[in-house]
Amino acid sequence: MEETRFFDKMMINLRSTCKYYTGYPKDPGPLRVIHFSSEREFVQLLHEGHPVVVAFTIRSNYSRHLDRVLEEAAAEFHPRVKFMRVECPKYPGFCISRQRTEYPFVEIFYSPEQVANQGRVADPNITKYSVKVLPFNYDLSSYGFREYFKRHGLQPYDPK
Repeated sequence: MEETRFFDKMMINLRSTCKYYTGYPKDPGPLRVIHFSSEREFVQLLHEGHPVVVAFTIRSNYSRHLDRVLEEAAAEFHPRVKFMRVECPKYPGFCISRQRTEYPFVEIFYSPEQVANQGRVADPNITKYSVKVLPFNYDLSSYGFREYFKRHGLQPYDPK
């Protein structure tokens, strides 16, 4: 009887101090993945000057796993990199414009620049921009994003 109480106390102490290693999920804090609602909002997000990681998803079991990975990565890279999730059945035009057939997939948008030659524009209030897009083909984890940012020269951390 004494041994069971000691064992229970030891397990409670272990769980309270080592939650991640005993099977409890890691708490990423407040949700930082932005849900896509319009192309205008997306353009405003690009104009903040930070890289934007966009996950194009459909409803599936793998998308749930991808959501957890995105939340963890968004918590790690929060102020310097923005993460966005697009539900392709809700916004098919934005997804079809990417010309991909396999879902889910991830792309990274960065460095918006105004196009020098605007060409023929129906509305003078419309400004065309050029954005660099990189496909993400690394491991879908915080580590994969970190290695990807290092390789492509995107600095997700403040230079010290």
